[in-house]
This record gives sequence, C-alpha cells and structure tokens, in this order.
Amino acid sequence: RTTVVADGGYRGTGLVIPHRRERRQHELPAWKEEHNASHRQVRARVEHAFARMKAWKILRDCRLKGDGVYHAMSGIARLHNLTLKA
Repeated sequence: RTTVVADGGYRGTGLVIPHRRERRQHELPAWKEEHNASHRQVRARVEHAFARMKAWKILRDCRLKGDGVYHAMSGIARLHNLTLKA
C-alpha cells in the first residue's frame, strides 16, 4: 500500500515513474514536466541517502541477515527525519 517512486526502467509495473513523450510528440504538457521535476527531486534525495549509507558502510554487515536491512533503513530514516526537524 505504499507509493514506490522508480525510474523509467519499471514501465508497466504500477510504480510511479516519470512521464515520457509519445511518438511524434515534441514536448510534454506543462503539468507532466512539473511532475517529472518533482519526481527528480525525490529520487535525488533517495539516491543521496543510498550513497551516504554506502559511504558509511551501514549496510555492509546486515545485508545477508534476514530483516537487518529493513531495521537499518528504518533507523536511518528516523534519524534523517529528526535532523530535518532540528
């Protein structure tokens, strides 16, 4: 029941992906361009979070142990949200 934001490689899966031009369409309508811009911003934040986790080697020890990745991600998300409120 969650909204999953993905890149264009997941077409037809029901995930939220950027809008693409149809054949013979020169440009997207303004509302689709705005949606794509917000989509890029969200994806950039997520990709930066993954890069930080890789740099800090957070996921190194828990990737093969059951739901360790889930708990690591939940903890990181909570800490990140706390820093946004401060």
